[in-house]
Amino acid sequence: MRVAICILEVYIPGANSLKAKRQVTKSLIQRLRNKFNVSITEVGEQDLWQKAELGMAVVCHNGAGADSIMEKIFSFVEKESNVDIISSRVENY
Repeated sequence: MRVAICILEVYIPGANSLKAKRQVTKSLIQRLRNKFNVSITEVGEQDLWQKAELGMAVVCHNGAGADSIMEKIFSFVEKESNVDIISSRVENY
């Protein structure tokens, strides 16, 4: 069994309030959960309007599968028009 853990830092340029930011992040989190069956939540930067830190974990039967799912998640987020990826840190166990 392999576990991939990722901290994804994103910039939300259109957010002009915490309410607008939360609307974008909640929508993104729900779509990622539904599409990739990933455990994900907002773990940091909760008081900033245009920045969010998302923590996620994927469990797979091998390391290649976990890496593949993470790459698909990054591609999905990069295609989002209202979110830009600032940085990502991935650890495999």
